[in-house]
Amino acid sequence: MRQPGRAAEIKAIGIGKSFGSFRALDNLTLDIGRGEFVTLLGPSGSGKTTFLMILAGFVQPTEGRLFSDGTDITDRPAEQRAAGMVFQGYALFPHMSVEANIAFPLKVRKQSAAEIKRRVGEMIERVGLVGHAKKLPAQLSGGQQQRVALARALVFEPGVLLLDEPFSALDKGLRGQMQAEMKRLHQATGTTFVFVTHDQSEALALSSRVAIFNHGKLLQVGAPNEVYERPANRFVAEFLGEINMLPLKGVRSADNGATALCEDRAISLRGSAEGIDGNAILAIRPEYMSIASEATPGENGIAATATGSTYLGTATRLDLTTKQGARVSVSVPNEVAAAALGNGNSVWLTWPAEKGFLLPDGGQ
Repeated sequence: MRQPGRAAEIKAIGIGKSFGSFRALDNLTLDIGRGEFVTLLGPSGSGKTTFLMILAGFVQPTEGRLFSDGTDITDRPAEQRAAGMVFQGYALFPHMSVEANIAFPLKVRKQSAAEIKRRVGEMIERVGLVGHAKKLPAQLSGGQQQRVALARALVFEPGVLLLDEPFSALDKGLRGQMQAEMKRLHQATGTTFVFVTHDQSEALALSSRVAIFNHGKLLQVGAPNEVYERPANRFVAEFLGEINMLPLKGVRSADNGATALCEDRAISLRGSAEGIDGNAILAIRPEYMSIASEATPGENGIAATATGSTYLGTATRLDLTTKQGARVSVSVPNEVAAAALGNGNSVWLTWPAEKGFLLPDGGQ
């Protein structure tokens, strides 16, 4: 039996789930380390929430096995899994005070009155609700209700905390505050967190690792910088933010990477060309591209024409079209954008070799 307060290690092997003819999850295998913050990220209908419900014990998999600290819990009911759960709608008891809501899991587990009082007091202080203990949920703001839900889920020291899009109902400013609070709570408790969201920036900011889902399949798992900088396929590249795609010809392996022709100009890449035969797509995040008035010998770059701009406050997004018709966007300082648009619109697009990565031509 897992000791209270000890973070759980989760292993899912070959998990599949079908609802009639609909395949919600397909052969999912994922290890979640003790004390990790793993985010399940993907569009609506990708399977991430179904997997979270399987972890919680609310949904049974059609096939596959689920282990916690080496013990098979696939058929174990939800109430015996020692998992905390924070729902999208908080699911607080409206007739109970803040302290009564938080105390509820401890009363179910028949803790002593003294122990309940101690733990509830600690959690109220930890989540910043001092002075609100006697209030009902309806008397609290959305952010405060979220804190109550977190406190209730953590008060019995679960091995894993499962969170189903808990910030979706909050406005942007409050959402940012709660993200910071969530990260602090994870560090303070050391509990394993499994978090579901469709917000890419949220996943990258909070997680130790991100698991990306689409159409019931797990496409890539890795640290935030890994999945952002080196996505495994085109879907991941495009889902994780703006990306520029440029067609390449004559891709060849070379020392420390690869070489290719981009609009008939030779370029170099640091990534591997393994599995690429001749043609490919060069993918580059807009923030890694720059513009200049002329080409520098030996530098990666192509000629382009500025076609429009969007003022973003601290910077301007410049829209460009290359000579062969590829569309590119680049975020540049406002004065650089003004100069580009006022200089006949002709510029030179440049980027570091290590910031571009290869994707199969037309592949996903």
